[in-house]
Parts: sequence; structure tokens; C-alpha cells
Amino acid sequence: MLTTSERRPAIRTMRGWAIYVLQEAGAIRECEEHGWMQDRADPHSRERAFDMARGDPPACVSPDAAAAAIRDVLNSIGDSCPECPPD
Repeated sequence: MLTTSERRPAIRTMRGWAIYVLQEAGAIRECEEHGWMQDRADPHSRERAFDMARGDPPACVSPDAAAAAIRDVLNSIGDSCPECPPD
């Protein structure tokens, strides 16, 4: 019987990998209109992303370097879309 297993998508950069992990953890989301990443400011999702990064870092990357990549992306993303009008 042929079985398939879910594979993670190929990520070309550490930043791309970190964004993928943050999205999987629910720590960031994408603006539906403009595509900008937005920080959800959910501490549980953030901690889940750090746990995922430390537990399953990319090949040849230390758990600390993976966590640092997550932190760098979180520091570069705001909580609102720069193109959306303020509420």
C-alpha cells in the first residue's frame, strides 16, 4: 500500500523559515487586502513558535540560532498593516 507523509515546504532563507514557523504557530497573520505580515501579539502563539523552532530547527542550524531567527522576524513585523487605514 502506498502511503504519503506530509512534508514541510522547501524554505530558501532563514527568514522565510521563521515566517513559516510563526504562521504555523499562529503568531503572525497576513493582511487579507495587502499581504503584509502582522504580529497577532499572542504570547501563547509566540511561545509555541519558539518551542517549534528550538525543537525542529532547519538542518545545520542550532536551536539557539533558530530561536534568534524567530525573534528577528517578530521584531521586524508590526501589529498593523501599513497600507490599511487606521480604525
